[in-house]
Amino acid sequence: MSVYKRPGSKTYSYDFQLNGHRFSGDTGATSKRKALEHQEVVRSEAKASAKSRPFAGRDIGFGEAAARYMVEVGQHHKNALTTLASMEWLEAAIGKATPISAVTDDLVARLVAKRRAEHRRVGNKNTPKKLVGPATVNRTMTEPLRKVMTRAARVWKVPVVPILWNEHFLTEPKERIREASIGEEAAVLGQLSAGYDVAMRFAFLNGCRRMEVVGLEWPRVDFFGRQFTVIGKGRKSRVIPMSDETFQLLWEERGRHETAVFTYVARRTDSRKKLVRGKRYPITEAGLREASRRAIRKAGVENLRFHDTRHTAATRVLRKSNMKVVQNLLGHERITTTEKYAHALAEDVRAALNAASPTKNPTKGAADPRKAAKRKG
Repeated sequence: MSVYKRPGSKTYSYDFQLNGHRFSGDTGATSKRKALEHQEVVRSEAKASAKSRPFAGRDIGFGEAAARYMVEVGQHHKNALTTLASMEWLEAAIGKATPISAVTDDLVARLVAKRRAEHRRVGNKNTPKKLVGPATVNRTMTEPLRKVMTRAARVWKVPVVPILWNEHFLTEPKERIREASIGEEAAVLGQLSAGYDVAMRFAFLNGCRRMEVVGLEWPRVDFFGRQFTVIGKGRKSRVIPMSDETFQLLWEERGRHETAVFTYVARRTDSRKKLVRGKRYPITEAGLREASRRAIRKAGVENLRFHDTRHTAATRVLRKSNMKVVQNLLGHERITTTEKYAHALAEDVRAALNAASPTKNPTKGAADPRKAAKRKG
């Protein structure tokens, strides 16, 4: 069948059958044309895999291996489009016809260097480009390649050259945890225009990602149950209880837009963007990103990003609860991911130890007042 939108989804899904096998998933595209293009890519790879001869005991081209990996594994990933992009990059860098047996330590090292030398754009077109970081190289190139090679050897029984994978993974810097102070939060919020300040305040209160904030819609806000549902990475949903402050914040936004919770007021009429001055429109992820960057710069706050609202909320909640509560708030699958916020507990222990330290003039050898009273009597 053609591509279609699931109820409540902004992106198109695909669903088709080939040789008695069903293929379905999210295209990640908001336009029908892009969705159809994605579906054709998946269909072509499925056909290529179906036509291929049994792999066992024979060498194969990397393009053939990548296509089969997408059909058997990649299309079922939560972020299938990211996996597809990695396969396309590897095919172009290695060559579709290059035998999989030609993938050696030397080639992998050159692929790491090639990916590491590429640039990524941050912000708008006027923002300087930055080199791809170690984590991106590991997740978009080295790890996908290892998975293809491992499946080829273990499942398809294709002869491959042993690779020293640990030698090719780059060391990733530890994620910094930047907590905004109350003063910094107030300063940044004071620089945001109407609508954007509410969205960022909501992020400070609940630790939601930018995509979760702009994607929040009224059907997922339950005032009666005092909770709301956000859609996060991999389109996974999680329910977050409303604090009194969040309840009041959301209650005051009612009636501004029929579906979007967070909106802004257009400052001018723009026929190209179909904006009318004075009317409200849903805040976009790009719009919130740029607005927060400008506000942080104008407020004079150093070393702060929008994502730090998530760190701030998590650290504040941890000081009043425990690691499991923070894990549920942030939607982490593993508690080890949440443990990076343990510094908050360490600070509390340090403060308690300082408070419990001996005084400068300890009462060493002081007489017991009760004994002194007896002697006087």
